[in-house]
Amino acid sequence: MLFTMFLLGIVYLAFLAILAYQGTGLVGMLAFVSVFMLIQYFFSDKLVLKSMGAKIVSESEEPELHQMISRLCAMADLPKPRIAVVKTPMPNAFATGRSPRNAVVAVTTGIRSQLTAAELEAVLAHELTHVKNRDVMVMTIASFLSTVAFFIVRYSFFFGGGGSSRDKGGVWAAFFASVVVWIVSSLLIRALSRYREYAADRGSAVITGQPSNLASALMKISGVMPRIPKEDLRKAEGMNAFFIIPAISGSSIMNLLSTHPPTEKRIAALQKIERELEMA
Repeated sequence: MLFTMFLLGIVYLAFLAILAYQGTGLVGMLAFVSVFMLIQYFFSDKLVLKSMGAKIVSESEEPELHQMISRLCAMADLPKPRIAVVKTPMPNAFATGRSPRNAVVAVTTGIRSQLTAAELEAVLAHELTHVKNRDVMVMTIASFLSTVAFFIVRYSFFFGGGGSSRDKGGVWAAFFASVVVWIVSSLLIRALSRYREYAADRGSAVITGQPSNLASALMKISGVMPRIPKEDLRKAEGMNAFFIIPAISGSSIMNLLSTHPPTEKRIAALQKIERELEMA
């Protein structure tokens, strides 16, 4: 993950250098994107919960779920997050929130009906690791200049119309630099997302001490997902970066294979961790 962030830093520095050299007047756009990203950063948990129709549940409503997460938080040395439930047959879980103190962990009714208590605990430990690693903050920071590049690609001609041929040449240079940065940074961010999932899997294995439970859960979830109606999958696709297993419809398979590692590789990594724990 550090190496990927280092590569992103090089790409972004080159991008800023090109914009500075061309004298591109995009201060207003940068300010707009900054505000946009800050809103996403500070209100991501509310936006995510609303988009999924998640309901925050109290301990009296879901005592078993609260007890399970309280125990895992004690083991992981984390403050207890808010807990939400999503009424959908799709078996999945996700965590959101910019820091451990305002985190939310959500599970679907589908995953609770499909998994054993031990498997569900392993999935929740995976999500809590995302919280502990501050992955929402990491991905927001990593995607900032990629978002800037996207807006430049989309609106550069509106902001740079008219003027001399030299000015137009600067707009074209900024446009092509933005296209390259957008593509390269998107690929690197997806790689970062894959490493993030491996790290959360390892965190779950360490917290629970039973990597096989998460491996079993991943096999069950990935096995059930193809039987979920495509309409339900399409509605949830915007949330795939948060899910433990992406919701894949036929139109998005190629994109989503690059944001999450294949289930087979995740299971192989968990089996390796189990062998390491047995030898320790």
